[in-house]
Amino acid sequence: MAIREVAVIGLPCDYRGTRVRALVSMRPGASCDAAALEAYCREHLTHYKVPREFEFVASLPRTAVGKIDKKAISGAQP
Repeated sequence: MAIREVAVIGLPCDYRGTRVRALVSMRPGASCDAAALEAYCREHLTHYKVPREFEFVASLPRTAVGKIDKKAISGAQP
């Protein structure tokens, strides 16, 4: 499995109100592209749950108890 972890967040959108972005952290030495991830999501998820944007990051921020810090992620996005 090439993906280490993923966080999905909602961002403001003028057209629909919210757009979905997936932040993806890959395992060392692994590679994948956004088109392959989108194809996988389209195969396994309902169409409205498929993220429209994929962003690849080295690692995701964690809280003091070890959970992914979505507040830090969404606050850092434009």
